[in-house]
Amino acid sequence: MGKSDTATPRERYRAQVRTEIKEHAWQQIATAGASALSLNAIAKQMGVSGPALYRYFAGRDELITELIRDAYRSLADTLGAAAAEGADLSGLAHVLRGWALADPHRYFLLYGTPVPGYHAPDDTTAISSEIMATLLTACAALVPEAQEVQEAQEVEEATEAPFATHLEKHRAWAGDHPAPPAALHLAMSFWTRMHGVLSLELAGHFTGMGFDPDRLFAAELDALLP
Repeated sequence: MGKSDTATPRERYRAQVRTEIKEHAWQQIATAGASALSLNAIAKQMGVSGPALYRYFAGRDELITELIRDAYRSLADTLGAAAAEGADLSGLAHVLRGWALADPHRYFLLYGTPVPGYHAPDDTTAISSEIMATLLTACAALVPEAQEVQEAQEVEEATEAPFATHLEKHRAWAGDHPAPPAALHLAMSFWTRMHGVLSLELAGHFTGMGFDPDRLFAAELDALLP
């Protein structure tokens, strides 16, 4: 029996109102950006008083935090489902792009410019570790064991440690995932390059340049994959 099956009428009503508030919040973000988010404006749209909404969200920051958690959950579940169906790193890249294109404002709330005056609680991005774990697993599957042996030998002989070795010693972002150095390097390169292309595309910087952003994304992905 699910949680909704055991919820009281009051709890169901509260959940329904919170959902409606979030829907209005996303509409505001799509129109004026997250920095313009206003509970009082949402209350006016819903035909209730401002103080009435504060019974559901303590303030703007709590509402933004909830939206961020929902967005991370959506992306984590989308990538996780694709991986469970056998998607490799290339497949996950296209799933990521599809998710971003489906709702650019949701994407930018996670990966765009920080909202002025908003300070996220420490656990806000906890779900993002699931996203990175999915990508790390896909990256590790592309790194042959022989390559790891060769890389280890090269590290011992190198006068300066390569970036992969640096990541091995600075891997807090990877959590407790056992990915080897080469996979860490691939995952970081994937993360920065794919988001770089996506951010430029979604912000409209390719408009009028006369090429297909989908082809650029595919070309960058091909150049990245081993």
